[in-house]
Amino acid sequence: MKKKILIVEDNTALAYMIQKWLSREGYDTEIVSGEPSARKLVRKEDIDLILSDVRLPEGDGISLLEWIQKEKMDVPFIVMTGYASVPGAVKAIKLGAKDYLAKPVQMEELLDLLQEILQPSSSVRLEKKMLHERISPKAVETERLAGKVAPFDIPVMICGANGTGKESIARIIHEGSYRRDKPFVAVNCGAVPKDLASSLFFGHRKGAFTGADSDREGYFTMAKGGTLFLDEVGDLPQGIQRAFLRALELRRLQENIYVPVGSNRELQADVRIVAATNEDMKRAVRNGTFREDLFHRLAGFEIRQPLLSECPEDIIPLAEFFREKYSGELRQATTGFTPDARKLLLTYSWPGNVRELQNRIRRAVLLAEQPLIDIKDLNIEIQSGTPAVPFVIRSLRNSDDVERQSIIDALKKCGGHRKKAAELLNVNPATLYRKMKKYGLR
Repeated sequence: MKKKILIVEDNTALAYMIQKWLSREGYDTEIVSGEPSARKLVRKEDIDLILSDVRLPEGDGISLLEWIQKEKMDVPFIVMTGYASVPGAVKAIKLGAKDYLAKPVQMEELLDLLQEILQPSSSVRLEKKMLHERISPKAVETERLAGKVAPFDIPVMICGANGTGKESIARIIHEGSYRRDKPFVAVNCGAVPKDLASSLFFGHRKGAFTGADSDREGYFTMAKGGTLFLDEVGDLPQGIQRAFLRALELRRLQENIYVPVGSNRELQADVRIVAATNEDMKRAVRNGTFREDLFHRLAGFEIRQPLLSECPEDIIPLAEFFREKYSGELRQATTGFTPDARKLLLTYSWPGNVRELQNRIRRAVLLAEQPLIDIKDLNIEIQSGTPAVPFVIRSLRNSDDVERQSIIDALKKCGGHRKKAAELLNVNPATLYRKMKKYGLR
C-alpha cells in the first residue's frame, strides 16, 4: 500500500514539483495551500506524513504542528523553510517535528529523509526487525562476537562502513541480552540538532526553555530497561558531545545517573548502550574531532562489521531475502532472479553495501514485469570495459583542504549527483550535505 504524504505549500510550482518527485518514487500525495485545508484533510483521510512550509497564507506550519500534537495524531511532520536558521524550525523540532528542510528543497535530501521516516528507519526506532542469518565466514564471526558479548551489560562499539548492517548487529546484541523484552531505541546521532541534544537524550521539564510547553521524555527514558543504540555516533559534532557529557555528569557515570533539562531531580539510567560508527574513531580522537573520554565510555567492546564485498556468500541469500520481503509488501509476484541478474549481483562491487542491495532489490521488485527479476530491473550501471570495483577516492576524514577536494572530485565523477557521490565517498547523504554546506559547495 502506497504511503500518503500531505504537502502544505502555497508556492504552486514548488508543490507540484515535489508531488512529481514523490509520485515517481511510488508515494501518494495531496496538496493544500493553507492550514485550515490541511486540518480538514487530516481529519478526513489517513495521512502517513505531512510536509509543510512554515509560512502559509492561512495560518502557518508551526500552528499546524501544534494542532497535530494537541489532537494526539501520530503523523510524522517535516517542516520546510526558506530560512534554515529561523527559530521556527528549531521550535518545530522541539514540538516533535522529525526534521526540517531548507529551501530550495533538494530531491535527494527529501527522498532520503522520507525513506528514513517511512521505510521505517527514523531517528528513533522502537519496532522489532526481522533479522536475516548470514553465512559468510566474516559475517558469521561478527555475529558470534555479538552473541558472546550480548549477555553482559558492557557498552559496545560497532565499526563499519555505511550500509553494512551495523544496526542488525546491535539488534543481535539486544535480542541476546536479558533486556530483550524491553525497548530497543535507535537514535540517528547525525540527525540530532545541536541545540536540542540534551533535551532529546535526557528529556526536559515544562518551562525549561522557550517552547517547552510540557514535560517530554528523552531517549534514555524511552529505552528504560532496554538498549539505547547510538547510530553513527562519529557524526556527533563537538558541541553535542559536550552537551552529552555535561548532561550525563561523567563524574557520576558509574552510578548511571542523569538529570533532565530544567530539573534538579536525578534519574536512574537503566539502559545498555550500543554505539555504531563509520569512522576510524581512534583517529578521530587523535585529531580532536571526538572526545577521548566519551570514546572510552562507549567502546567497552569493539566489533567490526565487514563490507558486503568481503562476504560474497551472503549476496544471493540476502537478495532473495529482500525480494521475498518486498514482493509481499508491494504485492508483486516475483519468484527469483534470471541467471544474468544473479551473475551481476555477484560481480558488482556494492559500494553502498547491504543498504544498497536492499534498495536496488526493492526497486527491482516494484519495476519487474516478469516473475524473474532481470538485469534491467536492477538498474546497476557498469561501463563497458571497466571493472565493477568503484573508483577509490580519498576519505572525508582528513584535513579540510583534502576533504573539500574529495567532495569536488566525487561530485565531478558522479555528474553532480549527490547521492551517488555519497556512495562513492562511503558516507551517508546527510553527512555529505553538511560537508557541502560547510565548504560552500552546491
